[in-house]
Amino acid sequence: MKKVLTTCVYCGTGCNLYLHVDGDKIVGVTPCESHPVSQGKLCIKGWKAHEFIQHPDRLTKPLIKKDGKFLEASWDEALDYVAKKFKEIKDTYGPKALGVLSSAKCTNEENYVMQKFSRAVFNTNSVDHCARLCHASTVAGLAASFGSGAMTNSINEMLDSKAILITGSNTTEQHPIIGGKILRAKEKGAKLIVVDPREIQLAKFADVHLRQLSGTDVLWLNSFMHVIFEEGLEDKEFIKNHLELEAFEEMKKVVTSDKYSPENTEKLTSIPAEDLRTAAILYATNKPGSLVYSMGITQHIQGTDNVKSCANLQMILGNMGVYSGGVNPLRGQQNVQGACDVGALSNVFSGYQRVTDPAAREKMAKAWGINVKDMDDQVGLTVVEIIHAAGEGKIKGLYIMGENPMVSDPDINHVKKCLEKPFLVVQDIFMTPTAELADVVFPAASFAEKDGTYTSTQRTVSKIRKAIEPVGDSKLDYWIIGQIAERMGYKGCTYSHPREILDEINKVTPIYGGITWDRIDSKEFPFGIAWPCPDISHKGTLFLHKDGNFTRGKGKCHPCKYIRPAEEPDEEYPFRLTTGRVVFHWHTRSMTGRSPTLDREVRSAYIEINPVDAKKIEVRKNQMVKVSSRRGEIVVRAEVSDIVPPGVVFIPWHFKEAPANKLTIAALDPVAKIPDLKVCAVKIEKVK
Repeated sequence: MKKVLTTCVYCGTGCNLYLHVDGDKIVGVTPCESHPVSQGKLCIKGWKAHEFIQHPDRLTKPLIKKDGKFLEASWDEALDYVAKKFKEIKDTYGPKALGVLSSAKCTNEENYVMQKFSRAVFNTNSVDHCARLCHASTVAGLAASFGSGAMTNSINEMLDSKAILITGSNTTEQHPIIGGKILRAKEKGAKLIVVDPREIQLAKFADVHLRQLSGTDVLWLNSFMHVIFEEGLEDKEFIKNHLELEAFEEMKKVVTSDKYSPENTEKLTSIPAEDLRTAAILYATNKPGSLVYSMGITQHIQGTDNVKSCANLQMILGNMGVYSGGVNPLRGQQNVQGACDVGALSNVFSGYQRVTDPAAREKMAKAWGINVKDMDDQVGLTVVEIIHAAGEGKIKGLYIMGENPMVSDPDINHVKKCLEKPFLVVQDIFMTPTAELADVVFPAASFAEKDGTYTSTQRTVSKIRKAIEPVGDSKLDYWIIGQIAERMGYKGCTYSHPREILDEINKVTPIYGGITWDRIDSKEFPFGIAWPCPDISHKGTLFLHKDGNFTRGKGKCHPCKYIRPAEEPDEEYPFRLTTGRVVFHWHTRSMTGRSPTLDREVRSAYIEINPVDAKKIEVRKNQMVKVSSRRGEIVVRAEVSDIVPPGVVFIPWHFKEAPANKLTIAALDPVAKIPDLKVCAVKIEKVK
């Protein structure tokens, strides 16, 4: 039986595994024992990563919708039709009438080609992907503080941290292998502080668990720093030598004001003042300390400020530029980091080179063989803005690769109305709720049917490798994009192998300059290279900003003042809803829902309700309830549990049958344009 080494298709940890191939079928998975991160371990999703690949629901033929029904078509017919329609829209309404959604589920090479297609063929910067819904505020906040918007330290460094502060990350469920390393660090003596409204698994092992109300993160973080300054625990030498002092003093003035004392923030955060003081002192006196967060921090209208506040805390403690310290956002999808790196964002080209920079446009125009005058010189629309613009009739043609906004985006009822208006093309491996709305659906190859690279949460670029031929008549994503581009008159998106695309990425993307196809496969780098890696003499970077030498020069603190969430509970909608993931499912469940082993563990959505609240509204465990917000309603099973505090409810958002995002609000962070998916007001009623 053939074994093919590849990278796991689920979260951003970057675990390696072997696909076991029997003839033309993938029949199993085993972990790679020598991989430096996974080290012979996989989570339950990784062990079952093969189960969806050859599911009978796989798309195998191009489909064109006629009279409301999908009919099979040849590739030539479907590609010609799509190219003609897109060209007509561009010629009639101009480039700004077109938009593109790329995908964190696809490889670096495919995302690079997709954003190139948007800019060189459509001539628009309105290209984005789901990072906008998870870590856009990370990129914006950390870039403003440090000059780079990525996880600063590597995963294994956590094993040697003296303290680990976890907030907004249910790590043992979202990133189980990393969660295991945190528990091992705890066994070695590390102090563990968990800040989370829910009593997640890690909270049971924490030295201190602070249960803040979701949406109050700037408050408790400022209060943390208030205590640190009050106790004189800041790293004065690091501050003096490595931070912009004027900005630091401005930030210090804000956090040391009485407004942010633990006693004054207690009422709004629900964190007892003494507990917060204990946690702040414990964290500050055990160095180096690692700060770990995920979407519980980022998915807020103040998400960028939340991230900046995390950066402020680590800078004043001198936990930056050191081994086992840093600010460590955990990426939720296997290539959300890479999709950002290679430019699938509305404001930057690959390597975070700004689209508004004339020199960057000249550089890309030359590399792509196009006239710089044809390039869009303005920041494009983001995911939520593209969909709203479609609803308003401004976006008339939309090309979606591997994204499923009909489950992942906020206010789904509105999303549906918007996606029904433009000429919509979707390429995916399954008929998702988004694909059902399309005019044309292209069948794409899965991760097991292609070569390419992913970039993990710790910035390591590693390979996926082809194990079997594409199922049915499905095709590689970059091939489909290239064929449409050719039919629209541009041959610069045509490649014969992902190696050619990575070669181009190496040339135009400074942080990827030395991460070549051959080096990733070499004996020296069998499991990939971490960027920045500017040239082939460079060995990659374990952790960023070494010795306090930040990418931007000196680190910059930002004064962040608390802003209330866009919507909070009231008399009509008395509960505060927050959303998240469960260990057995991933993202919009298009893959894990087709894995028999994973699907039978959690088959439907549920709502966690505190026993105090359940008694008030007379709801019992396993009873069906209707959950409503000002935007929609769903029916789910009640799970009565003190995992959530009174007044707060939790729904996992994976399930298309009862999507939590029918309830969530599309209010946006003004900087990162990320929606507030973690706080909205709902009411609960029994279903007769």
